Amino acid sequence: ALSTSLDIGLSNWSFLYVTVSLYTMTKSSAVLFILLFSLLFKLEEVRVALVLVVLLIAGGLFMFTYKSTQFNTQGFMLVLCASFLGGIRWTLTQILMQKAELGLQNPIDTMFHLQPLMFLGLFPLFAVFEGLPLSVSEKLFRFHEAGVLFSLMGKLFLGGILAFGLGFSEFLLVSRTSSLTLSIAGIFKEICILLLATRVLGDHLSLLNWLGFAVCLSGISLHIILKVLNSKGEKALKLHKEASSNPDLELLLRHTECGE
Repeated sequence: ALSTSLDIGLSNWSFLYVTVSLYTMTKSSAVLFILLFSLLFKLEEVRVALVLVVLLIAGGLFMFTYKSTQFNTQGFMLVLCASFLGGIRWTLTQILMQKAELGLQNPIDTMFHLQPLMFLGLFPLFAVFEGLPLSVSEKLFRFHEAGVLFSLMGKLFLGGILAFGLGFSEFLLVSRTSSLTLSIAGIFKEICILLLATRVLGDHLSLLNWLGFAVCLSGISLHIILKVLNSKGEKALKLHKEASSNPDLELLLRHTECGE
């Protein structure tokens, strides 16, 4: 809960100093941190294909945003710390949700236990850095027009619903797959953000940036192919074990083979 709250808090804080492109480029390093902690906690096995996937995605995102951002050291460090905490966050979340004895496979149960602790983790930072400005804001506690207050509350309510939906889907995906799969699937979100930045904010992308886009997509495609192949292999192995443990089924399979 603490790593989750700090990941979200530092990520939002960094937007005061960095552009969307720089944020996206730096936050993509979370894939590497997730892989590192997954290996440390033995959730993933070291495979050449897995390392290749991560390098393709990270390298592609770096090329996709190369020389298209304004660098800010303070903002960069905030995002990098958030990425590191994100690696811890999703690795521990996978351990938490995939242990049957804990009974937290349901995303709602996980959010029920984590959200209050996340609030306690973020509240001291909120009180120190935003408490006074927010308490004297004319858009909230010292409002003069009801329309401004209702507009702000509506935006906060909509943001809360979207955040709840995002958290629910992320926890559901981690409970069924892995934290690394979640991170790689989230690359689609990063790509959409960068494409919107070019359209809405007017960022210009060079040929190298678009080449990075292609490299990133190739890494995602490779990961999907590997997941499908591993899934088929695991199902075949499971069926073979079940057949070996059932004498009647094994006899039937032998008769079938003889008939063929």
